[in-house]
Amino acid sequence: MTRLGVALGAQPATFAGLAGMGDLVLTCTGSLSRNRAVGMAVGGGQTLEQALAGKESVAEGVYTTRSALALAERHRVEMPIVRTVARVLFEGYPAPQAIPDLMGRELRTEVDG
Repeated sequence: MTRLGVALGAQPATFAGLAGMGDLVLTCTGSLSRNRAVGMAVGGGQTLEQALAGKESVAEGVYTTRSALALAERHRVEMPIVRTVARVLFEGYPAPQAIPDLMGRELRTEVDG
């Protein structure tokens, strides 16, 4: 997230605050998070369509995934987590394989510079 933001002109520190990490943590852990509910369903074996079926509210992260990936590609920013989430949501990639794939990537520094 920070790399993409910086590529678009943001200050890196912006992503360390409530609008960055705070929102991300709440989205991933909050019991009322629509995004988390969809993620848990897909991670548990449901298709995206099954996870979204009957929901009256919008899990905006589903739509943001495509937008973030397109923006990252346009600005040549590598975002492996976003790319993997897109594969799981839209290409039928098995969710249980996503973590070993991401964890098996070659190590690199978290800070560009």
